[in-house]
Amino acid sequence: APIAVSLYSSLYDWNGFSEGTFIGLSNYKELFTNGSIKFMVALKNSMIIAFFSVFVQLPFSLFLALLLGRKLKGERFFLSVFFMPVLISTVVIGQLWLKIYNPDYGLLNTLLDALHLSSWKHVWVGEVKTALWAVVVPTIWQYIGYHMLLMYAGVKGVSPDLREAAMLDGATNWQVDRYVVIPIIKPIIRVSVIFAVTGSLKTYDLVRILTEGGPFQTTEVPSTLLENMLFLRNRYGMGSTISVMLIILCFAFAMLISAAFKEKEV
Repeated sequence: APIAVSLYSSLYDWNGFSEGTFIGLSNYKELFTNGSIKFMVALKNSMIIAFFSVFVQLPFSLFLALLLGRKLKGERFFLSVFFMPVLISTVVIGQLWLKIYNPDYGLLNTLLDALHLSSWKHVWVGEVKTALWAVVVPTIWQYIGYHMLLMYAGVKGVSPDLREAAMLDGATNWQVDRYVVIPIIKPIIRVSVIFAVTGSLKTYDLVRILTEGGPFQTTEVPSTLLENMLFLRNRYGMGSTISVMLIILCFAFAMLISAAFKEKEV
C-alpha cells in the first residue's frame, strides 16, 4: 500500500497540504534533467559507497569468517567483538566518528600530529575532497561484522569431512577455503552482495549525522535528498518520485546480482 501511494503521489505536483495537480511523468523527467536537484550526484555517491562495500567490506568479512571458521582460539570472543558495531545504534556510531574526525581534539588528527604528519590533517567532514570518504569508512566498519556473521554461519555449515578429505590430498588451509568452502557458501555471498548494494542505496543515518549531505551536496545520497524535498522544500510529489526510484533501483540491482551469480554457477 505505501508503495502504491508513493507511485500515485509521484505523478502529482503536491506540497503535502493543498490539493495536488496531476503532472504525469514530469517529476521523473525533472529528477534526471534538473541540475539543481542533483539526483545523479546523490546516486553516484551511493554507488561509490556500494563499490567499497562490495570490494572492501565483503572481502574483509569473508576473510574473518574463514579465519574464525577454523576453530580459532577465542573464536566466540572475536565474533562478539567484530559484531558489536552492528548492535550499536547508527546514531551513536555517527557521534563516535564525529569525535574521531573532530579537527581540534579528534583522534585522527591527534594521531597525525603524534606521527609528525600535521600536513595531512583536515576538517574531515567539512571539506569537499574528504567528506565522502569520511562517510565511507564508518559505513564499511559498522557492517563488517554483520556480513562476517552471515558468512561464518555458512562456513560452519560446511561438512568437516570435506575439509579432512582435501587436507589428506595435500591442500593447505587457504586452498581448502578457496576450492571447497567458498564455492559451497556462494549463495550466502550472493545474499551479502545484495544486502551491501541495496543497503548502500538506502544509506541515510550516517550521512545525516556526519555531514547532512554537505558540504555543497558533495555527500548527498538519495535518502537525504528525499528528506530535503519532503521537509525543507515541501515537494511531496518529487519526494515520492525519489522513493519510487529507490525501490526500482533496489529491485533491479537485486535481480542483476542474482543473475550474475547464477551465470557463474553454471
